[in-house]
Amino acid sequence: MSALKKLFKQTFIYGLATVLPRMLSFLLVPLYTTVLAVEIYGQVSIVFAWFAIFNVVLAYGMETAFFRFFNKEDDKKSVISTSAISLAITSFLFLVLALIFQNQIATITQINVEHIQLVIWILLLDALVIIPFAWLRATEKPIKYSIIKITNVAINLGLNLFFLLWLKGLAEDFSLMKSIYIPDFEISYIFISNIIASFFTLLMIAPFYFKMEYQFNRKLWKKMMRYATPVLIAGIAYTINETFDKVLLGHLLPQDIADTQIGMYSACYKLAVFMTLFATAFRLGIEPFFFSHAKSKDPQKNYALILEFFVALGAILLLGVIVFADVLKPLIIRNEAYWEAMWVVPLILLANFFLGIYHNLSVWYKITDKTKYGAYFSVVGAIITLVLNFWLIPIMGYKGSAIATLFAYASMLLLSYFIGKKHYPIPYNMIKISGYLILSVLFSILSFYYFRHNYYVGITLLISFLLFVFLQEKKQLKQLLKK
Repeated sequence: MSALKKLFKQTFIYGLATVLPRMLSFLLVPLYTTVLAVEIYGQVSIVFAWFAIFNVVLAYGMETAFFRFFNKEDDKKSVISTSAISLAITSFLFLVLALIFQNQIATITQINVEHIQLVIWILLLDALVIIPFAWLRATEKPIKYSIIKITNVAINLGLNLFFLLWLKGLAEDFSLMKSIYIPDFEISYIFISNIIASFFTLLMIAPFYFKMEYQFNRKLWKKMMRYATPVLIAGIAYTINETFDKVLLGHLLPQDIADTQIGMYSACYKLAVFMTLFATAFRLGIEPFFFSHAKSKDPQKNYALILEFFVALGAILLLGVIVFADVLKPLIIRNEAYWEAMWVVPLILLANFFLGIYHNLSVWYKITDKTKYGAYFSVVGAIITLVLNFWLIPIMGYKGSAIATLFAYASMLLLSYFIGKKHYPIPYNMIKISGYLILSVLFSILSFYYFRHNYYVGITLLISFLLFVFLQEKKQLKQLLKK
């Protein structure tokens, strides 16, 4: 239980640091849906979709490899310097090539060249902080990690408000502001805000590079790359599952409605951020825990208990957000023009819940160095995503994308569970876990599709489920609180 107490403490701190940056995109939804037309927000969403894909490519699995070898190798300084030098070299190589071929990239992605230029610099700055942040997590320095992440959020959010809300009014009164105000420049202002925030983040974490011993261990690097390559493949496949539907909507729908549908879909998709944030915070806490406790006595017991807690909390969150989805809607998505896509919210919430369970299940192939299975599962999910999107988007539009996402993550979860049983058996309490899943999904369907806006029914279902979980976990909770 002491190990679990430490896990939950670190998960809370890392969660805060992760929730806030991810909350940035969530907090900006009311601003963007107020200031931007639906089709303009659709264009921004497409840029961020490509941005996510390039982010994964530039990291090429080195963060996960860093964690594995930092805990595995005796020469930790060599692991730090080798991974940091590797990412620095590839990042600057990307910068040069991307600037040379920016017009070709713009043509392929259907993004304006001026926006491509801004995104290139954001990608460089973000890639250079990957290993420093991983080092802070690996050496258990969550406070410093959190301060830097929160500062990034504050700068980015403040600049978005300044450029999109206040600059135009200030330009009318002050000549200095008039010189930096450009009409119809909203999309570029969004990315300029991101560049400035990322630059200050790099400045704050720059001491890492001054203190680091610059030694490149080629033999170690080859081992790390062998470990990281399947993670890269899995990351690309995951990003296809997560964001590529926006790109496909732009290609498969008629041009006159594509940006509008993408804008509505992307805005309502953000209501699933509660589940995404919970799952991501949990993953950041458990990933170092998985590796550091892999050699402890009977780690499988703790791994099983962790998944049980995750499913219980995630099921509560799933039902809670669905019951109050229409209360949250006007607070987050200010423009009614976006609300047509609310139909996707339960599907996307459940899909992200499945993804969180999958990340918990992934412990077996990460600690046994069988990361190739993570790649296999993600590729299967990506294939399902692509096939279903190509099939369903022309028929159902964004609804088809939501269905594809749900099926993709469900397939990855099932594959990881059943194959993991053969390679690294973990005594999961599947009766209890299945009970949480089935009951929360059933109550969610009743609340959203049959008793929507009837909060007497919705709240009764939520309270009933809370009581059910409490009765099931009462013994474990008492033990945890005593510790």
